[in-house]
Amino acid sequence: MKIQNYRQVAGAEAAPGVVMRVVAGPAEGAPTFVMRVFEIEPGSATPHHTHPWEHEMFVVEGHGTLKSGDTEKPLEQGDAVMVLPDEPHSFANTSDSLLTVICVVPLVDGRMPGMPAGD
Repeated sequence: MKIQNYRQVAGAEAAPGVVMRVVAGPAEGAPTFVMRVFEIEPGSATPHHTHPWEHEMFVVEGHGTLKSGDTEKPLEQGDAVMVLPDEPHSFANTSDSLLTVICVVPLVDGRMPGMPAGD
């Protein structure tokens, strides 16, 4: 068992204005999933992309939008999102404050999958 505050985990830039912190994954001995925390600055977004695995997200704070294909839906604190395999998607912060989301993805071949470049 491991307990840590996500703010003390080193972050990596996943996209301009988007910081990803891996809080549970292979380095911690997780056998199946990776839990990541994304902090999306106002006006920033993840790339619009697809991948062959599902993932689930939970909005911890802030609000923004979820783009799926050509459709945008609002997101706010407390929303839970499931993105199916091969579903085009991106998350954008349309507010004046930080958008923080938890994202869980499966391990792929025993490793954390990367975020593909946007289209």
